[in-house]
Amino acid sequence: MTPLAILRHMAFGVGLAILSAIVVRAMIALRVMDTPEARKAHDRPTPKGGGAGIVVAFLVGLLLLYRFGEFARLANEYFLGVIAASIAIAVVAFLDDLYDWPFTVKLGIQALAALVAVGTGIYIHDYRIPYVGPVYVGWIGPPITLAWLLFTTNAVNFIDGLNGLASGVTLIACGFLVYFSAGYGSWFCYAASGMLAAGLLGFLPFNFPRARIFMGDVGSQFCGFMIAVLGVVASRFDGASLSFLLVPMLLSGVLFDVAFTLARRALEGERVTQAHRGHLYQVAQRSGVPAVAVTLIHWGFAVFGGLCCFVFLRVSGGWKLVMLAMTVPPQVVWLGFVVWIARRTGIGRWG
Repeated sequence: MTPLAILRHMAFGVGLAILSAIVVRAMIALRVMDTPEARKAHDRPTPKGGGAGIVVAFLVGLLLLYRFGEFARLANEYFLGVIAASIAIAVVAFLDDLYDWPFTVKLGIQALAALVAVGTGIYIHDYRIPYVGPVYVGWIGPPITLAWLLFTTNAVNFIDGLNGLASGVTLIACGFLVYFSAGYGSWFCYAASGMLAAGLLGFLPFNFPRARIFMGDVGSQFCGFMIAVLGVVASRFDGASLSFLLVPMLLSGVLFDVAFTLARRALEGERVTQAHRGHLYQVAQRSGVPAVAVTLIHWGFAVFGGLCCFVFLRVSGGWKLVMLAMTVPPQVVWLGFVVWIARRTGIGRWG
C-alpha cells in the first residue's frame, strides 16, 4: 500500500469519525434518557443511543465504498449481505433503546440478522488446526457461525455497563484488525474494521472518562454483531486466510467474563436472561474498584490479545496454540482478584 493510499484512507476515516461525532451530539440533544436503577452503574439520568453515530458512520462509509470504491475483487453478495445484516441489527437495537423490548424479541431479530449474513456465505468453512490438520466443518459450519454471531453480539451488549468499556475494547480490536488485514491483503476486513473504528473514535470522547451519553443497545449490539462478522470474514475472504481465532483472542476479556457469568448463574439456578449486576467487571466496580480502572484493565486485555495475535500470525505449529492459550492466564488472575476483593469488601450475592 502506497503512502498516498494510506493518507487517503486516513482522511476518509477522519471524515467518518467527524460524522459519527455529529450524530452523537444530535442524540445528546434528542435526550432519549437512560434512567438509573439497581442493576446499572450510573446514578443520574443520562442520554443513550450514542451508538447511532457509530452505525451511521459505518453504513455511510460502507455505501460510499460500494458506490465509488474499487471493490471488484469482492463478490457483491457478500458485500450486500453485510449491509443488509448490519442495517437490520442497527434498526432493531435502536427501537429497543426506545421501547425496551423483551430479551426474547431482541434475540429473535438478532437471529434473523445472523441468518442474513450466513445466507450470503459469511460462515465458517474448513479450518486447519496445528498438529491435527484440516478440519472439514461441512454442514455444521453455518450453525456454528450462527451461535458465534449471537453469543458475541450479546457478549458486547452485556459488557456495555461502564463508560468506555465495550466501545474501547471494540475500538482496540478493530485497530489490530486493520493492521493485520492490511498486511495480509484482506481488503474487505481492512475496510470494514477501519470504518467501525472511525465510528467508535467519534463516539468515545463523549463517553469516556465522563459519560455525556451512553452507547445504548444500538451501539453495543451493532458493534458486537459486526466484530463477530469480521472474525468470520478475516478467516476466509479475499484469498488471505488470517484466522477465525483472531477476534476471540482480541475479545478474550469480554468473552471470558460473559461465559463465566452465564455458567455461574446457570449453576446457581438463576435465569440467565434476567438483567443483573453479576458480571466480573460489575462486581469489581461494586467492590470499590474505580470504573475508569476497570475499563482500562479491559482495554489492557484487548491490547494483550492483540499482541498475542501479532505473534500468532508469525509462528507455526503448536506455537499457535500456545499464543491462543496465553490469553487465558490474565483472565484467571482477574477472576481471582475480583473474588478476593468482593469477599474483602463484603459483597454478598453477586446477582
